[in-house]
Amino acid sequence: MADAPALPIRKRMRRREIPGGLRFVTFSCQRRLPLLGRAAIRDVLTAALILTRTQHRFELFAWVVMPEHVHLMVRPRPESKLHDALRSLKTSVAKRVVSRWMDLRTPVLEQLRTGDKPVRFWQKGGGFDRNLRDMEEFCREVRCIHRNPVTRGLVERPEDWKWSSARWWMGMREGEVECDPPPGDPKPWEGWRGYA
Repeated sequence: MADAPALPIRKRMRRREIPGGLRFVTFSCQRRLPLLGRAAIRDVLTAALILTRTQHRFELFAWVVMPEHVHLMVRPRPESKLHDALRSLKTSVAKRVVSRWMDLRTPVLEQLRTGDKPVRFWQKGGGFDRNLRDMEEFCREVRCIHRNPVTRGLVERPEDWKWSSARWWMGMREGEVECDPPPGDPKPWEGWRGYA
């Protein structure tokens, strides 16, 4: 009997950005721990998202901060790389939160160490992201983003979760993170129920 063929070596997946393309992005906390479980920490991430969006000038269509991960639907400028904006966002949150935890000598720090390496707030790697192909996929992912807290049992309705774009999409704009209208929509937001 012949030997079974060798399995191919798994190569690191490369991010294949389409310049000016829509991207669905997910990134997770170290070891999928609920490091974003406290409202104050989710507020830190929300503030960093606003600042990063201004600095990197990307379009933001939908977003949600969950206890252990974040989803974003974005479109970087054609001359920009998504990686730079994500690194800026994640670094600013990690520095601020980990610094505070070190001041407080929070026990969670031990769960975030790997040997003698520095504390990691975010899971290593770029997370999961992909290009969106069409408006049908865009709509499906916006609904998924907005319904994530409901699916997880954190709230009964998408608009009850403060750390998401659901209320913006519903027309409740006061105090919310501004989102860009759906791409190519001649009447943005009119009749759109992307939160449902």
